[in-house]
Amino acid sequence: MAHGARPAAPKQQKTSAPRSTAGRGANGGRSGNPARGGGRKVPLAKPATFGDWVGAARIRTLPMAVAPVLIGTGAATIIAGPGVYHPVRALLCLVVALALQIGVNYANDYSDGIRGTDDLRVGPSRLTGSGAAKPKTVLTVALAFFGIAAVAGIVLTILTQFWWLLLVGAVAIVAAWFYTGGKRPYGYFALGEVFVFVFFGLVATLGTTFVQVGTVNQEAWFGAIGAGLIACAALVVNNLRDLEQDKAVGKRTLSTFIGRIASKVLYCVLLLVPFGIAAFLALFYPIAWFTMFALLAAIPACVIVLFSTTAREQILALKLTGLVQLAFGVILGLAFFYTPGIAS
Repeated sequence: MAHGARPAAPKQQKTSAPRSTAGRGANGGRSGNPARGGGRKVPLAKPATFGDWVGAARIRTLPMAVAPVLIGTGAATIIAGPGVYHPVRALLCLVVALALQIGVNYANDYSDGIRGTDDLRVGPSRLTGSGAAKPKTVLTVALAFFGIAAVAGIVLTILTQFWWLLLVGAVAIVAAWFYTGGKRPYGYFALGEVFVFVFFGLVATLGTTFVQVGTVNQEAWFGAIGAGLIACAALVVNNLRDLEQDKAVGKRTLSTFIGRIASKVLYCVLLLVPFGIAAFLALFYPIAWFTMFALLAAIPACVIVLFSTTAREQILALKLTGLVQLAFGVILGLAFFYTPGIAS
């Protein structure tokens, strides 16, 4: 190979003629990447297509937003009683959850891109890191989805008259931004799983139940914990895939602290414990037994992760995790909805 030639790297982002941005991020400011020194260059790429923008929304992560709303709505029907539904409030909860999830995905794309964290990426290409879209454009799209979440949340607050929900919504948006944004993002200090469990488990599920019936029950709590654990499993396998690259750029995720083997074991525990919760709930809501069908995806996902050696295998496990989350949410929500229970 001739001196200076670049070897093929099919799993990394495509690069072409670079433009010099020595010591700076893609937006012309300081990159914030401890691995990026003077002389580093930001790649240029073909302009992003509509498909690229859809891909950057990370569709496979959306079950983390949908499942808690389904579980929370099902739990609310137990309290409300037969024939009492709040479809508008449930729909608004879904809009808030989806908009926040998509918003944080674009914000992550922007923040990691300008820091240079995605320069060594082995997963799907990112808009900012690949140079396919201007950082300001990606940031604008992220803020637009945060705005959609805020509007839906305000409408929900007006409908319920629970004015303190405005504070909860503001905290959720701020937490979504500082996951990878700001000077000291907590996602870079092994706190990503905490954020995911709290906001895509507890807050999303319990909040959905509360805005519909003004209280929460044990069913909502159990469902929230289950949904939160599966969402954490998705983040763990995502960070496992990027473990070496994150170490190289100084991004300290939980996986970089505990290592590859412990991350694989943790993933399996997080993914399987919710089925124990579902089995307990099935004693009172028999339809919940059907959540065990999701083991048809969960067990292969665990096997793949335990024996995985490539990013492609871990991406497959991430897809299966999303399927588990969706199935868990749909079936548990239906179990609460269709089975007479005792409000608690």
